[in-house]
Amino acid sequence: MKLVVIGGTGLIGRPLVALLQDWGHHVVAASPSTGVDAVTGVGLTDAMAGAWVVIDVSNAPSFADDAVLGFFRTGTANVIAAAREAGVAHVVALSVVGTDRLQASGYFRAKLEQERLVASSGLPFTLVRATQFFEFLATIADGYTRKDGVHLPQLAFQPIAAADVSAMLAELAIASPANGIVDVAGPERGSMAEFVASWLGARDDPRHIVVTAEKDYFGATIDDDALVPGGEARIMPTRFDAWLHAVTPAATAATAATAA
Repeated sequence: MKLVVIGGTGLIGRPLVALLQDWGHHVVAASPSTGVDAVTGVGLTDAMAGAWVVIDVSNAPSFADDAVLGFFRTGTANVIAAAREAGVAHVVALSVVGTDRLQASGYFRAKLEQERLVASSGLPFTLVRATQFFEFLATIADGYTRKDGVHLPQLAFQPIAAADVSAMLAELAIASPANGIVDVAGPERGSMAEFVASWLGARDDPRHIVVTAEKDYFGATIDDDALVPGGEARIMPTRFDAWLHAVTPAATAATAATAA
Protein backbone atom coordinates (compact mmCIF):
# COMPACT_ATOMS: atom_id res chain seq x y z
CA MET A 1 0.00 0.00 0.00
CA LYS A 2 1.26 3.50 -0.80
CA LEU A 3 0.92 6.11 1.92
CA VAL A 4 1.95 9.76 1.87
CA VAL A 5 3.01 11.44 5.11
CA ILE A 6 2.74 15.23 4.93
CA GLY A 7 5.38 16.49 7.35
CA GLY A 8 7.16 13.17 6.99
CA THR A 9 10.59 14.42 8.11
CA GLY A 10 9.54 15.91 11.48
CA LEU A 11 9.19 14.72 15.07
CA ILE A 12 6.06 12.66 14.39
CA GLY A 13 6.54 12.05 10.68
CA ARG A 14 10.00 10.50 10.70
CA PRO A 15 9.20 7.56 13.05
CA LEU A 16 5.77 7.19 11.42
CA VAL A 17 7.38 6.75 8.00
CA ALA A 18 9.91 4.28 9.39
CA LEU A 19 7.24 2.20 11.12
CA LEU A 20 5.02 1.99 8.05
CA GLN A 21 8.03 1.01 5.93
CA ASP A 22 8.91 -1.71 8.45
CA TRP A 23 5.38 -3.04 7.94
CA GLY A 24 6.10 -3.37 4.23
CA HIS A 25 4.31 -0.31 2.87
CA HIS A 26 5.55 2.13 0.25
CA VAL A 27 5.73 5.48 2.04
CA VAL A 28 6.47 8.95 0.71
CA ALA A 29 7.90 11.35 3.30
CA ALA A 30 6.49 14.61 1.95
CA SER A 31 7.99 17.86 3.20
CA PRO A 32 9.66 20.94 1.72
CA SER A 33 13.05 19.28 2.31
CA THR A 34 12.01 16.38 0.04
CA GLY A 35 10.50 18.64 -2.61
CA VAL A 36 6.86 18.55 -1.51
CA ASP A 37 5.29 21.73 -0.14
CA ALA A 38 1.65 21.50 0.90
CA VAL A 39 1.24 25.26 1.22
CA THR A 40 2.49 26.11 -2.28
CA GLY A 41 1.29 22.83 -3.76
CA VAL A 42 4.70 22.09 -5.27
CA GLY A 43 5.25 18.35 -5.67
CA LEU A 44 1.89 17.32 -4.19
CA THR A 45 0.40 15.81 -7.36
CA ASP A 46 3.41 13.58 -8.02
CA ALA A 47 3.71 12.55 -4.37
CA MET A 48 0.04 11.60 -4.15
CA ALA A 49 -0.14 9.59 -7.40
CA GLY A 50 -1.25 6.05 -6.62
CA ALA A 51 -1.58 6.68 -2.88
CA TRP A 52 -4.24 4.93 -0.83
CA VAL A 53 -3.77 6.94 2.39
CA VAL A 54 -2.48 10.42 3.20
CA ILE A 55 -1.48 11.32 6.77
CA ASP A 56 -1.00 15.00 7.58
CA VAL A 57 1.28 15.60 10.57
CA SER A 58 2.65 18.93 9.36
CA ASN A 59 2.98 21.93 11.66
CA ALA A 60 3.21 25.64 11.01
CA PRO A 61 6.62 27.37 11.11
CA SER A 62 5.01 30.42 12.75
CA PHE A 63 2.34 30.48 15.46
CA ALA A 64 1.31 34.08 14.77
CA ASP A 65 -2.47 34.11 14.33
CA ASP A 66 -2.67 35.04 10.64
CA ALA A 67 0.34 32.94 9.64
CA VAL A 68 -0.80 29.76 11.34
CA LEU A 69 -4.33 30.09 9.99
CA GLY A 70 -2.98 30.60 6.50
CA PHE A 71 -0.69 27.59 6.83
CA PHE A 72 -3.38 25.13 7.89
CA ARG A 73 -6.15 26.54 5.70
CA THR A 74 -4.07 26.63 2.51
CA GLY A 75 -2.02 23.50 3.13
CA THR A 76 -5.04 21.39 4.08
CA ALA A 77 -7.05 22.59 1.09
CA ASN A 78 -4.18 21.67 -1.23
CA VAL A 79 -3.71 18.24 0.37
CA ILE A 80 -7.43 17.49 0.06
CA ALA A 81 -7.54 18.59 -3.57
CA ALA A 82 -4.52 16.44 -4.46
CA ALA A 83 -5.92 13.49 -2.50
CA ARG A 84 -9.26 13.74 -4.26
CA GLU A 85 -7.57 13.88 -7.67
CA ALA A 86 -5.46 10.82 -6.83
CA GLY A 87 -8.42 8.81 -5.55
CA VAL A 88 -7.06 8.56 -2.00
CA ALA A 89 -9.31 6.38 0.18
CA HIS A 90 -8.39 7.68 3.64
CA VAL A 91 -7.23 11.09 4.93
CA VAL A 92 -5.73 11.13 8.42
CA ALA A 93 -4.90 14.41 10.15
CA LEU A 94 -3.12 14.95 13.46
CA SER A 95 -4.70 17.51 15.77
CA VAL A 96 -4.72 18.28 19.49
CA VAL A 97 -6.97 17.11 22.33
CA GLY A 98 -9.18 19.99 23.42
CA THR A 99 -8.87 21.92 20.15
CA ASP A 100 -12.55 22.85 20.25
CA ARG A 101 -12.18 24.01 23.89
CA LEU A 102 -9.09 26.16 23.21
CA GLN A 103 -10.55 28.67 20.79
CA ALA A 104 -9.13 31.67 22.67
CA SER A 105 -5.85 30.70 20.97
CA GLY A 106 -5.16 31.57 17.34
CA TYR A 107 -3.22 28.33 16.91
CA PHE A 108 -6.17 26.21 17.98
CA ARG A 109 -8.59 28.22 15.87
CA ALA A 110 -6.36 27.29 12.94
CA LYS A 111 -6.32 23.62 13.97
CA LEU A 112 -10.11 23.58 14.21
CA GLU A 113 -10.26 25.02 10.70
CA GLN A 114 -7.98 22.22 9.53
CA GLU A 115 -10.28 19.66 11.16
CA ARG A 116 -13.33 21.28 9.53
CA LEU A 117 -11.76 21.16 6.08
CA VAL A 118 -10.87 17.48 6.43
CA ALA A 119 -14.25 16.48 7.86
CA SER A 120 -16.18 18.35 5.16
CA SER A 121 -13.99 17.18 2.27
CA GLY A 122 -16.24 14.30 1.29
CA LEU A 123 -13.28 11.91 1.61
CA PRO A 124 -13.17 9.14 4.23
CA PHE A 125 -11.17 10.54 7.15
CA THR A 126 -9.85 10.11 10.66
CA LEU A 127 -8.98 13.04 12.92
CA VAL A 128 -6.47 12.05 15.60
CA ARG A 129 -6.34 14.42 18.56
CA ALA A 130 -3.29 13.87 20.77
CA THR A 131 -2.44 15.41 24.11
CA GLN A 132 0.76 17.45 24.48
CA PHE A 133 3.96 15.55 23.74
CA PHE A 134 6.53 14.85 26.45
CA GLU A 135 8.96 16.51 24.03
CA PHE A 136 7.00 19.79 24.37
CA LEU A 137 7.82 20.16 28.08
CA ALA A 138 11.00 22.11 27.35
CA THR A 139 9.00 24.65 25.36
CA ILE A 140 6.45 24.92 28.17
CA ALA A 141 9.16 25.45 30.79
CA ASP A 142 10.88 28.11 28.70
CA GLY A 143 7.61 29.82 27.80
CA TYR A 144 6.57 30.19 31.44
CA THR A 145 9.97 31.12 32.86
CA ARG A 146 10.19 34.37 34.79
CA LYS A 147 13.11 35.73 36.79
CA ASP A 148 12.23 33.82 39.95
CA GLY A 149 11.15 30.52 38.42
CA VAL A 150 8.76 28.74 36.07
CA HIS A 151 5.27 30.17 36.70
CA LEU A 152 2.77 27.47 35.77
CA PRO A 153 -1.01 27.23 36.05
CA GLN A 154 -2.50 24.27 37.91
CA LEU A 155 -4.00 22.67 34.79
CA ALA A 156 -4.77 18.99 34.30
CA PHE A 157 -2.23 17.36 32.00
CA GLN A 158 -1.96 13.92 30.40
CA PRO A 159 1.01 14.11 28.02
CA ILE A 160 2.18 11.45 25.61
CA ALA A 161 5.43 10.30 24.02
CA ALA A 162 5.77 11.46 20.41
CA ALA A 163 6.76 7.92 19.41
CA ASP A 164 3.44 6.65 20.77
CA VAL A 165 1.57 9.21 18.67
CA SER A 166 3.42 7.97 15.58
CA ALA A 167 2.53 4.38 16.46
CA MET A 168 -1.17 5.19 16.88
CA LEU A 169 -1.24 7.14 13.61
CA ALA A 170 0.28 4.17 11.78
CA GLU A 171 -2.32 1.82 13.25
CA LEU A 172 -5.25 4.10 12.42
CA ALA A 173 -3.96 4.92 8.93
CA ILE A 174 -4.19 1.34 7.73
CA ALA A 175 -7.51 0.71 9.51
CA SER A 176 -10.95 1.66 8.23
CA PRO A 177 -11.61 5.40 8.37
CA ALA A 178 -13.29 6.49 11.62
CA ASN A 179 -15.05 9.39 9.89
CA GLY A 180 -14.74 11.15 13.23
CA ILE A 181 -12.31 12.03 16.02
CA VAL A 182 -10.04 9.65 17.92
CA ASP A 183 -8.43 11.03 21.10
CA VAL A 184 -5.07 9.61 22.16
CA ALA A 185 -3.24 10.30 25.44
CA GLY A 186 -0.48 9.09 27.72
CA PRO A 187 -1.14 6.70 30.62
CA GLU A 188 -0.73 9.19 33.49
CA ARG A 189 -2.69 12.28 34.48
CA GLY A 190 -1.43 14.99 36.83
CA SER A 191 -0.89 18.71 36.80
CA MET A 192 1.20 20.56 34.26
CA ALA A 193 3.36 21.82 37.12
CA GLU A 194 4.11 18.25 38.30
CA PHE A 195 5.26 17.07 34.89
CA VAL A 196 7.42 20.12 34.24
CA ALA A 197 8.95 19.87 37.73
CA SER A 198 9.90 16.24 37.06
CA TRP A 199 11.42 17.19 33.72
CA LEU A 200 13.47 19.98 35.31
CA GLY A 201 14.62 17.71 38.12
CA ALA A 202 15.74 14.95 35.77
CA ARG A 203 17.91 17.43 33.90
CA ASP A 204 19.32 19.04 37.06
CA ASP A 205 17.76 22.29 35.89
CA PRO A 206 17.92 24.82 38.77
CA ARG A 207 14.68 26.57 37.84
CA HIS A 208 11.94 26.05 40.42
CA ILE A 209 8.19 25.85 39.92
CA VAL A 210 5.83 28.61 41.01
CA VAL A 211 2.21 27.46 40.81
CA THR A 212 -0.15 30.28 39.93
CA ALA A 213 -3.90 30.69 40.16
CA GLU A 214 -4.13 31.76 36.52
CA LYS A 215 -5.77 29.43 34.00
CA ASP A 216 -3.54 30.41 31.12
CA TYR A 217 -2.12 28.36 28.27
CA PHE A 218 0.34 30.45 26.29
CA GLY A 219 -1.81 33.54 26.65
CA ALA A 220 -5.22 31.89 26.22
CA THR A 221 -7.53 31.58 29.21
CA ILE A 222 -8.78 27.99 29.46
CA ASP A 223 -10.63 25.65 31.80
CA ASP A 224 -8.84 23.31 34.21
CA ASP A 225 -9.45 20.24 32.04
CA ALA A 226 -9.13 21.75 28.56
CA LEU A 227 -5.88 19.89 27.78
CA VAL A 228 -7.03 16.37 28.70
CA PRO A 229 -9.51 14.01 27.02
CA GLY A 230 -13.08 14.73 28.00
CA GLY A 231 -14.32 11.22 27.26
CA GLU A 232 -13.00 7.96 25.86
CA ALA A 233 -9.42 8.03 24.60
CA ARG A 234 -6.87 5.56 23.31
CA ILE A 235 -4.26 5.29 26.09
CA MET A 236 -0.71 4.63 24.96
CA PRO A 237 1.83 2.70 27.05
CA THR A 238 4.95 4.86 27.52
CA ARG A 239 5.17 6.18 31.06
CA PHE A 240 6.74 9.52 31.75
CA ASP A 241 9.51 8.20 33.98
CA ALA A 242 10.56 5.66 31.35
CA TRP A 243 10.71 8.38 28.71
CA LEU A 244 12.69 10.64 31.04
CA HIS A 245 15.20 7.87 31.70
CA ALA A 246 15.65 7.35 27.96
CA VAL A 247 16.18 11.00 27.02
CA THR A 248 17.87 12.57 30.05
CA PRO A 249 21.66 12.87 29.67
CA ALA A 250 22.35 11.92 33.31
CA ALA A 251 20.23 8.78 33.02
CA THR A 252 21.85 7.85 29.71
CA ALA A 253 25.32 8.29 31.17
CA ALA A 254 24.44 6.16 34.19
CA THR A 255 23.11 3.39 31.97
CA ALA A 256 26.28 3.48 29.83
CA ALA A 257 28.49 3.33 32.93
CA THR A 258 26.57 0.31 34.24
CA ALA A 259 26.89 -1.48 30.90
CA ALA A 260 30.64 -0.85 30.83
